[in-house]
Amino acid sequence: MELDKKKIIIGSRGSDLALWQANFVKNQLKEICQTEAEIEIIHTKGDKILDVSFDKIEGKGFFTKELEDALLNQTIDLAIHSMKDLPTTSPAGLCLGGVSYREDPRDCLLISQMGWDDTKPLKLKPNAVVGTSSVRRKAQMMDLRNDISTSDLRGDVPTRIRKLREGNYDAIILAKAGLLRLNLDLSDLHIVDLHPAEFVPAPAQGVLAYQCRESDIDLRKKLVLIHQKEVADCTNVERAILKAMDGGCQVPLGIYCYKDVNGNFHIHAAWSPGIDQALIRVRQSQSTTFGLAELVLSELKKS
Repeated sequence: MELDKKKIIIGSRGSDLALWQANFVKNQLKEICQTEAEIEIIHTKGDKILDVSFDKIEGKGFFTKELEDALLNQTIDLAIHSMKDLPTTSPAGLCLGGVSYREDPRDCLLISQMGWDDTKPLKLKPNAVVGTSSVRRKAQMMDLRNDISTSDLRGDVPTRIRKLREGNYDAIILAKAGLLRLNLDLSDLHIVDLHPAEFVPAPAQGVLAYQCRESDIDLRKKLVLIHQKEVADCTNVERAILKAMDGGCQVPLGIYCYKDVNGNFHIHAAWSPGIDQALIRVRQSQSTTFGLAELVLSELKKS
């Protein structure tokens, strides 16, 4: 099959991880859809405001709004998002065209030599300082180790790791997916992978979202070819709960759904009404996703 002569303009943030993600989709479009694409870098509010934690920034879509505006203005054709950053409702005229495979969904601790203590839970020394700006991560970390303190940490993945190496923190929390995709040398640091049942990831963590214009039927047909339906079965449940809880980066809510080898669905949720309030944990399993989000929501709200 010949390459489609119409070149797709992909909008992406400018970080190393965002460009890895955009190039991944660019290659998928070429190899599977026989369509060429080029990447346009767009800077978002979340990229520009680096001295404020997420819970103190008003509104939603810190990392997505400018990309969505570019879609609506037709300066790009396709926006690639880390799905965990994408609001659950698209602006009028835009839609979710597909999702990627799911990379390892876990969070992980990167611990400096000074912060390491393999006799303690999570391998963190007593009274360690952990870098993160995520209220979800702060709430779950305090639930597991109430002796530690958290300190805000912003910037792209290499910047966060550099701040750890400079001694600003004893440890930092990052998404495992980003570390795997960037393939960074972390040999001087200790890595502790956090089990998703114990330290529940953000909804859709490890998944890429493909957003486009509703009216772009040709592109939507191409995106169907690279869409991962089994991943969407799980992320749809996670994001339904997120939407019902009016969630975003400011809400301490973790949700992880997966399908086992027998076809059963399992979900873990962790939510705190406030950063200083007790964490509520819910676990449910059933043979279908039908009604699963509602079941978890009822348990969260009942608690």
